[in-house]
Amino acid sequence: MSLDIPGKGSKVYFIGIKGTGMCALAELMRNRGACVSGSDQGEEFYTDSILRELEIPYHESFDASHIRAAQPSVVVYSAAYSPESNPEMAEAQRQGIPMYKYTDALGAYSAGFDSSGITGVHGKTTTTALAGTLTRGAGLPVQVLAGSAVDAFGGRSTLNLGDKYFVAETCEYRRHFLSFHPKRIILTSVESDHQDYFPTYRDIREAFMEYGRLLPAGGELIYCADDPGASEVALSLKREKPGITIVPYGFSAEGAYGIVSFETRDERTVMRLRSFPGELAMRVPGRHTALNAAAAVALTSSLVKKEFGGAGSDGWSEERREGARKALEEFSGSRRRSEILGEAAGILFMDDYGHHPTAIKTTLAGLRDFYPRRRLVVSFMSHTYTRTAALLDEFASSFENVDVLILHKIYSSAREVYDGSVTGKTLFEEVRKKPGGHFYYVDEPEDGDELLFKILEPGDLFITMGAGDNWRLGKKAFARYRQGEVRK
Repeated sequence: MSLDIPGKGSKVYFIGIKGTGMCALAELMRNRGACVSGSDQGEEFYTDSILRELEIPYHESFDASHIRAAQPSVVVYSAAYSPESNPEMAEAQRQGIPMYKYTDALGAYSAGFDSSGITGVHGKTTTTALAGTLTRGAGLPVQVLAGSAVDAFGGRSTLNLGDKYFVAETCEYRRHFLSFHPKRIILTSVESDHQDYFPTYRDIREAFMEYGRLLPAGGELIYCADDPGASEVALSLKREKPGITIVPYGFSAEGAYGIVSFETRDERTVMRLRSFPGELAMRVPGRHTALNAAAAVALTSSLVKKEFGGAGSDGWSEERREGARKALEEFSGSRRRSEILGEAAGILFMDDYGHHPTAIKTTLAGLRDFYPRRRLVVSFMSHTYTRTAALLDEFASSFENVDVLILHKIYSSAREVYDGSVTGKTLFEEVRKKPGGHFYYVDEPEDGDELLFKILEPGDLFITMGAGDNWRLGKKAFARYRQGEVRK
């Protein structure tokens, strides 16, 4: 790919600039001196405030005249748009202006740095956020790009601490990560997902294999030894590419990043790693969070050794260790990853993006351990008909830790065609076959507020889960309880 990292004075125009990744990449390019502008739809998004703070101008509509006025040297566009549907892309194409899809632009950007990619079916956003948190604590000159806003990044999805290393979340869907240029890869998990593009497990496993093959000689694959799919990919790559280093982490891992103890104490996740002296504590629940943190420590240690190490030294000073440990304990998660909205009337309100059965199950198990005295009330909205149909049994078995479950219609995707074989009620009927718990179905999430007000009691934990828009139910309910509109 021929796109150079835009430097001072170059003009880059982003079509769909409010997207989390697009906004983040726009910020990184602006920080390197590029003249950045863009466009998007008029709907208010959390990135609006970021773009305004950065003083990046953008239009809240799409019009060919915007391209003519901006005269960009490069256009970066969201995969949601095409020249057939977007007049700005059509105009850029007519003028012969080079256009790059976001993932291709990100990949080209990564080629200019010592870059590390974080991937996997689950956990990549939190792991990227934790890696940024730890690298900052260790004093590394790094840029980080996560797939969601992170409190520790000041509510942004980017962290800018220097320009030597680049750490980014990289996505497997449609093999987008194959544009990236990694020297290190964290692989959190490999299992069946995105069935519209990867019909079988073998298909998605091969995509992760292709990504691993991009590692150069001397590169590192940091993988979760507790995940069968990640282990399978790692062992296959070890045979295929003996020039790369395979680094396991997890509860079953041998070596430096094995988790040798884990407990929940005083609403803290507390663990020990074989290589890291003392305890590591976090305010985020779950064994899955401990796994993500172990991966982030492994990546940070690799960078610390390269930046500060020497003959016989791993680069870690006591000051750097304490900086990393303190940063980790202050970590409070990322947007839509066990995100605490607040507490009102004695009820704790949370939101989580978990939309795959494995992620749902591990997140709920972590919450059960973290808040043992709270009743767990969950609103879940499944995402895509293909995923729901392919993993129906797994979804139905994901809610064993739930006291009360409210299910909704399936949140569809524009990339699939509904064949009528499965609906939200199909999942509801399967869940009802399971023992224990109280189960309800409300087609439209926001229509569930009156039912929710009858269900919730002081001391409950209410969490909206999924990649759909049922988060609106939690936000609406929290606002009403906080304002005292709901009384028992």
